Amino acid sequence: MGKLVVIEGSDGSGKATQTKLLFEYLEGQGRKVRMVSYPDYDSPSSSLVKMYLGSEFGHNPYDVNAYVTSAFFAVDRFASYLKNWKRFYESSEDAIIICDRYVTSNMLHQTSKLESLAEKEAFLDWEYDFEFVKGGLPVPDLVFFLDVLPNTAFRLMKDRENKITHESKKDIHESNKDFLVKSYENSILVGKKYGWRNIQCCDSEGNMESVEVIHRRIREAIIGEWNI
Repeated sequence: MGKLVVIEGSDGSGKATQTKLLFEYLEGQGRKVRMVSYPDYDSPSSSLVKMYLGSEFGHNPYDVNAYVTSAFFAVDRFASYLKNWKRFYESSEDAIIICDRYVTSNMLHQTSKLESLAEKEAFLDWEYDFEFVKGGLPVPDLVFFLDVLPNTAFRLMKDRENKITHESKKDIHESNKDFLVKSYENSILVGKKYGWRNIQCCDSEGNMESVEVIHRRIREAIIGEWNI
């Protein structure tokens, strides 16, 4: 099997940008690398995800419980893995997959719908078993969490277009400040449980660091881990 690297973080943290930069860096080093993004909005497999984020099941993220919502996103990942990158991933131990979001997004965001620590732990165990054990998706070798303070993320998202409709209206995650704050707070629990690498993206005053500085921190971390 190859290696799987995930770029995770809250909405507005720059995951797509950093995924692309890491892909370009590794490709430039002569590595056998492929880039994957979730949800896969161009695939029919993301239909339920788009309906959920587009508020067809309710205008509040909490209108659909964590387990059902996670199944929506999981189906999209299963389809993408089987169709788009399973063969590449299994082709060589030198193959590297870089994911912009992954199962880790369910762990991060859907846990925020639960109140007690016991409920959160039970959900995380279920999620791990559902997608990795029973579903057979590869477990990430490295997960980088882009640590952006919620208020900074809100400012960055203010004028960003919706990835589904390409309009200014936000999806039900992006438009719900309480949900995003809880998701950020859950990153401490989830990141510690699964050994995520935290990448600081804000300076001491809460301002976003440059794209180049954040990329350098990711690059240095992956070089330190794999010497590549």
